[in-house]
Amino acid sequence: MSPDSHAWSPSKVALSRAAYRRSRARRSLVIAAVITVVVATVTVWGVLNSTGWPRFQKAFLNLSYGKKVFPDILNGLWLNIRLMLLCGVCIVILAMLVALMRNLRGPAFFPLRALATIYTDVFRGVPLILVLLLLGFGVPSLRIDWLPRDPLFWGCASLILVYGAYVSEVFRAGIESVHPSQRAAARSLGLSHGKMMRYVVVPQAVRRVMPPLLNDMVALQKDTGLLYVLGAVAYDAILRAKIATAQTFNYTPYVVAGILFILITIPLTRLTDFIARRQGWVSGGIV
Repeated sequence: MSPDSHAWSPSKVALSRAAYRRSRARRSLVIAAVITVVVATVTVWGVLNSTGWPRFQKAFLNLSYGKKVFPDILNGLWLNIRLMLLCGVCIVILAMLVALMRNLRGPAFFPLRALATIYTDVFRGVPLILVLLLLGFGVPSLRIDWLPRDPLFWGCASLILVYGAYVSEVFRAGIESVHPSQRAAARSLGLSHGKMMRYVVVPQAVRRVMPPLLNDMVALQKDTGLLYVLGAVAYDAILRAKIATAQTFNYTPYVVAGILFILITIPLTRLTDFIARRQGWVSGGIV
């Protein structure tokens, strides 16, 4: 008897099931592709044959004007990216501190817990645009010598405060999701509360909340464009598009800025999807 006679091979039933699943997958792919093409064709046909299409194309899709303003808006986008990176680091630090403060135990830490709770309640309840206006215009008007008056500084501070409140709740949810047995095991090994949080609880919490944390970073990248409301100091992509639009009353620069933001956020979104699939948040496909 040859050694290969006992080699495992799938049964006919297993082969037929695998073939059936492959055929169903191909059928689903074909149906999805056909429906997508039909819907896209009908939509494009309807838009191109609408009465206002020529005026819309001239006002929003002027290719020659888009090529002219593209380099200037692209330079402004670099400021948005730097703001996202700088504010993102500060947001993570602030949010982690607030989340740890809200998880302190004992009556002696009640003032810290109350302060963290008030902070998250206030800055999650006030719209970002109002925080930008209040800090960007209100604080400099106090004329306090030791406080900065740069609108860009207060714009970054507004983003950090608002997003810090949201991200702190993400971290707090991750910390509370760690099973109590992990804390009990750490304390049984003689770890203090601080070391337990540092070496046992926080690493697990951060890993669990990575997908929603990256989603907040995607939203932060877009909201950096709101800093244009604080004046002409921050020449980001949105403000440069606004200036170009005001000069000609053509809205193509806004479309160019929107496309550039999409090109930045899509890779971040796909990275979030990949991490979510790796951690078992979703079974596959687009989240």
